[in-house]
Amino acid sequence: MAKGTKRASPGAEDEKNPLTEVELSDEDAEKLRNSQRDIARVDLVVERFGQKKSAPVYERRREVVKTIPKFWPVALMNNSGFAFHVQHSADQLALSYLEDLWIERDPIEPRCYTIEFTFKENPYFTDKVLKKEFKHVPPPAAADEKPDEDGVTDSMLEFSWERDVVSSGQKINWKDADKALTKLYPRETAEDDDDVADLGSFFNFFEHDSDAFELGPIIADLFPDAIDYFLGNVGGDELDSDDDSDDDDDDAEEIDLENPRPKKQKV
Repeated sequence: MAKGTKRASPGAEDEKNPLTEVELSDEDAEKLRNSQRDIARVDLVVERFGQKKSAPVYERRREVVKTIPKFWPVALMNNSGFAFHVQHSADQLALSYLEDLWIERDPIEPRCYTIEFTFKENPYFTDKVLKKEFKHVPPPAAADEKPDEDGVTDSMLEFSWERDVVSSGQKINWKDADKALTKLYPRETAEDDDDVADLGSFFNFFEHDSDAFELGPIIADLFPDAIDYFLGNVGGDELDSDDDSDDDDDDAEEIDLENPRPKKQKV
């Protein structure tokens, strides 16, 4: 007996998904914006408190891991996002001399920081410490703002990494020309635009002011979980998770609270 064909419900093609169009009044949009600001204010206060409480804990961890050979090189290379940018064997050899990594947070704006790599004596460069700073540059209007009881201003709630953060590197003092990794493996840009054609050496991260590949946030994000990365307890799908989230975002329609869809008038 042949299988029958499943019929669609009468009028199914004419049915509209009730979730595809959201009617939002100006008043409701303003309420949502105010709620967002309240949440952002609390998040910032909590983040400051968390950084203050965690600093001495990280200091104690710092002393412990200094006694463990290759702790930081192994922890970093176990992060797929970081390892992607350390593909040259010479970079990996130079990185093997890394003995300490520290994130110094801005006490006023903890979302900004300076990354410090401390190296043992090595055949590559004379610098003991290599730094990359991500400095907070508040907008001009912030100068006239008065912080609330928690030290939070309105401009802090509008913080944008792309707009309010300026990164800067440093010159690396290479010992010999045949060890100057950023010259042996320079970062190359495409001829027709500013896109990077060749990643080059990882140490370009320090010598270039810009952070074209957002390595700074990758390093800052793995810093709290460094022990788990060293032990191999963290999965290696950091890059895939970003792609998955992008796909999910494409499926959902974004509601713009600044310009909400006007409420339909009944006729």
